[in-house]
Amino acid sequence: MAERDILLDSTLDSVEIAEDAVLHDAQEIGFREEELHQIGMAVRETMVNAVVHGNRYNARKKVHLSVLKAADRLTVVIADEGEGFDMNSLPNPLAEENLLSTSGRGIFLMRSFMDEFDVVPGRTGGAEIIMSKKLPGQNNHTANGSGGQSAAPHQA
Repeated sequence: MAERDILLDSTLDSVEIAEDAVLHDAQEIGFREEELHQIGMAVRETMVNAVVHGNRYNARKKVHLSVLKAADRLTVVIADEGEGFDMNSLPNPLAEENLLSTSGRGIFLMRSFMDEFDVVPGRTGGAEIIMSKKLPGQNNHTANGSGGQSAAPHQA
């Protein structure tokens, strides 16, 4: 199992750096174009949330990115140094009153695009997003494609 760890600044430039790094690793282990797009979108959404909502662009705070490559899956862990958040307190983006909202769909997209998704309190005080995508043909995708199972927490 190969691993990559990157410490990123709390800037939107870091979003692109993280997405490029993860997509490079995903392509290396055999993900196809459709899965690469899904992984890229999930990483982009997670990074934007970490920079904007978690660290609030604070130059003293970092975003921690870990990528684990296994024979059958790619696991991405993104942790901010913010205050963290409670998944249960987030509004449902599919609720009628939220359909026209310009924000609030990031977590929904991450869960939809990845096979496993979890949010845990981060080691650095903020939120730690753990998400995995299984290689096609592993016969273990969720029936409705909505993801949402727990990924194993990253142990440093």
